[in-house]
Amino acid sequence: MMQRILTVNAGSSSLKLGWFDAESLECITRETVRPDADITAWITKQTGDVIAAGHRMVHGGRIFTQPVVVNSSTLATLKSLMPLAPLHLPHNIAWLEKLMQAYPQCKQIACFDTAFHHTIGPLERRFAIPESLHHEGIERYGFHGLSYEYIASVLPEHLKDQSDGKVIVAHLGNGSSMCAMNNRESIATTMGFSTLDGLMMGTRCGALDAGVVLHLHDQLKIPIHEIHSLLYDQSGLLGVSGISKDMHELETSTDPRAQFAIELYCHMAAKQLGSLMVSLGGLDALVFTGGIGEHSAKTRAGIARYFEWMDMKINTDKNHHNLSGISMDGSTIPVYVIPTNEEIVLATACRKNL
Repeated sequence: MMQRILTVNAGSSSLKLGWFDAESLECITRETVRPDADITAWITKQTGDVIAAGHRMVHGGRIFTQPVVVNSSTLATLKSLMPLAPLHLPHNIAWLEKLMQAYPQCKQIACFDTAFHHTIGPLERRFAIPESLHHEGIERYGFHGLSYEYIASVLPEHLKDQSDGKVIVAHLGNGSSMCAMNNRESIATTMGFSTLDGLMMGTRCGALDAGVVLHLHDQLKIPIHEIHSLLYDQSGLLGVSGISKDMHELETSTDPRAQFAIELYCHMAAKQLGSLMVSLGGLDALVFTGGIGEHSAKTRAGIARYFEWMDMKINTDKNHHNLSGISMDGSTIPVYVIPTNEEIVLATACRKNL
């Protein structure tokens, strides 16, 4: 029977599963199921024996900077990191444990979203807080690392000689961030200690004056758990528009609040992109990826128009059809659309650790 690799991307509201040929890494099937799904029943329906499972882990802290084979010791260390990502790691680890119990002979490989950003320097990593808190692990980690790792691996196919230059990748989706790369390594990123930071997102606020949080708690007397829900689940596109977190729904709406939410999303993204240029010392190319980045021509154009002064010009027809290269011929800063593939990163990590 053919040997297979399973990929598991567990979120709080969905579970993405992939089934790969262990030798060729050909994707046999992908499916998104409910978090309470019977994953063993799903595996049983597939053809072939599962010999390894690759798990997306949102946070690896300062400890994990590359994929690891999980054993009891590794699992204990992973659980100790839960306070760093309380909304994500419990779901990630729960599925890891279920598969360890169901398939004890199968290798379980943990792959970390934060690992790609271990190359960022101390000036990018450090917050301006007392050193004692920095030693407690409060620093910039960055996320969406599996997506950025994939994009970095395929940049030469699209950017040719520019692939090792100063490139900013915008992963735009319900969760959004940007990563500044040089030599296809992370130099800086917009997300920080948590997935709240940086860009405006579907329901998350993005960069926010910390004084707002103090005001909500101290002056408006909003309990901390309600502030948590406000910033993670009620803000972003949903909070500003009052309509939806879905970019496509907002783009097709005639409500002026929807248009304003899109404009704010693009404005905040452009400001963050500009800050990454400072860290890079320039810009050779811009890449869009993620659900919004790959499919929303309006968002791409809305962000790029802020940089027309530096000759970043979008070809309207190419952009409308979501082509790989969407900038005008002769544009100084070329712009690309590259679909991401986190599952193949998980599957590749599994094969390397067989």
